Amino acid sequence: MSSRRRRRAAGRSAPSERIQKVLAGWGIGSRRQIEEWIRTGRLCVDGKPIPLGHLYRPGSRLQLDGKPIEPPASKAGASEIPQEVLIYHKPEGILCTRSDPQRRPTVFDKLPKPAAGRWVQVGRLDLNSSGLMLFTTDGVLANRLMHPSSNIDREYLVRIFGRVDEAVLERLRQGVMLDDGKRARFTDIQPTGEKTTGENRWFSVVVMEGRNREVRKLWESQGLRVTRLKRVRFGPVHLPFDLHEGRHRLLSSTEMEVLFEDLDRHASA
Repeated sequence: MSSRRRRRAAGRSAPSERIQKVLAGWGIGSRRQIEEWIRTGRLCVDGKPIPLGHLYRPGSRLQLDGKPIEPPASKAGASEIPQEVLIYHKPEGILCTRSDPQRRPTVFDKLPKPAAGRWVQVGRLDLNSSGLMLFTTDGVLANRLMHPSSNIDREYLVRIFGRVDEAVLERLRQGVMLDDGKRARFTDIQPTGEKTTGENRWFSVVVMEGRNREVRKLWESQGLRVTRLKRVRFGPVHLPFDLHEGRHRLLSSTEMEVLFEDLDRHASA
């Protein structure tokens, strides 16, 4: 899916365009995935299943699995709503909120103004964590990236204080019950080989969800303490080595394409 297609105004899509092309331009999914929704009757227009050749008409009511699909354009008369994804290297001590009553610095204070619309935060990092964050101007895309059904993994570097043996690592791989009553686990956990001091050791860990403080709670369940935590990857998007703390940049069209392909692959798995 090209950036040009994604930037096309949803509210002014030409009536002659096939619906899979329009929805792909909105970032709902790839054309192949949308065609499969049509074949299986999951995608309906005005409450009815549609054929593959169905042409999009502005004002039609679109539903996927009975849930409405809304165009990304939120302002009447908007001619273009660029679909942008921004990566930001969050430092420690910055809040993941739009505003703070105590006037502490937030991630939104540090972002550039988007070409249109506003930035939507994809997940969060706690105050004392750093690393990769994603923001997008497309709320539908943000929801897809955050929803557990998308099966997007997140990778973190963590520095642990305390004795970590193979039994601890195996329990964390198999899964433990957290204080919210749900099981959690690391799908991968590896020592990084970085230099350590005293009882501090660095590990690379991977989780499949972005639950609140999940990485910290997993280690704490074993009587260990996380002294540093940094997210280095979200799905196929890696924190660039040359993107210093507090800096940001937009994903390129190629990086956007890889992100959408990853979403589609996991959705069809």
